[in-house]
Amino acid sequence: MTPLDPARLFKCLGDETRLMLTLLIRREEELCVCEMTHALQESQPKVSRHLAQLRNCGLLSDRREGQWVYYRLSDALPDWISEVLLAAEKGQNERLSSLQVRLSNMGNRPERRLAMC
Repeated sequence: MTPLDPARLFKCLGDETRLMLTLLIRREEELCVCEMTHALQESQPKVSRHLAQLRNCGLLSDRREGQWVYYRLSDALPDWISEVLLAAEKGQNERLSSLQVRLSNMGNRPERRLAMC
């Protein structure tokens, strides 16, 4: 996969849904599709389509645990992308906080076993 250049990054994040998915994953560290559909109140096909685009851009990676697929930011992101995402997160702080409240009120959230470092 080719590294992200600024034009490609901004094209990937130019859609509001993709931006919010990326920032929410950044805050939560890892989320499954059902959590993201609940938080954003969007359909599963729409969220999955945007996640596939973000993965193809190199922003996200995923892992399977049983029936769940979890998404997280790619470990290979350069520092400049982390700085861009931090700035975007600051600009969307209020909206992200409300999405996190919605997530915390979600019933039947999948339990995950995070790898311990």
